[in-house]
Amino acid sequence: MKRKYELRQRAEAQAETRRRIVEAAIELHSTKGPARTTVSEVADLAGVQRATLYKHFPTLRDLGLACSGLYSERNPAPDPSSWLSLDGEERLQLGLTELYQFFDRNRAMISRVLADSVSDELTRELFELRFGQQMGAIRAALAEALPSRGNKALAALDLALSFGTWRQLSLSGLSNSDAAQVMVRALLAQRATVRR
Repeated sequence: MKRKYELRQRAEAQAETRRRIVEAAIELHSTKGPARTTVSEVADLAGVQRATLYKHFPTLRDLGLACSGLYSERNPAPDPSSWLSLDGEERLQLGLTELYQFFDRNRAMISRVLADSVSDELTRELFELRFGQQMGAIRAALAEALPSRGNKALAALDLALSFGTWRQLSLSGLSNSDAAQVMVRALLAQRATVRR
């Protein structure tokens, strides 16, 4: 009985160490960016030796997967299935508002990850893995609400879905809802162009 207790305690201690490492990586990724975060910094912040970190995460990809997985679990992107009962302008307004609220809540992490993904292949791969499929579902749900699905309309939608677009509208002093409304008007302006 004593051995089972000791094994359980050891497993709990290992899980706690692993959690501290992942939490430290998340904190550093959101303040410095994943590509600029060193293994030594993660180990120091987690209060472990580098050898201990490598025992739990043999590669940077392993650590990145754990970090991005936990972060995505705690900070999920909007679920577009709740918008599907709405049509046209209502769906676009709700979808973009929820997306912009997500961007707002996660601005530090998304800014750092996007900046690093330009030059760091692992960051780009993990961002696409964790966020690409979600953004694809959001795009598909909102594309169905467009008055036209031609190249120009879809290009305008891609612009509306961009973190950079949200950031610029936010810097202009617009609330998330107002920023979404500006983009919805731009998207619906395609209808007038199509009818001519």
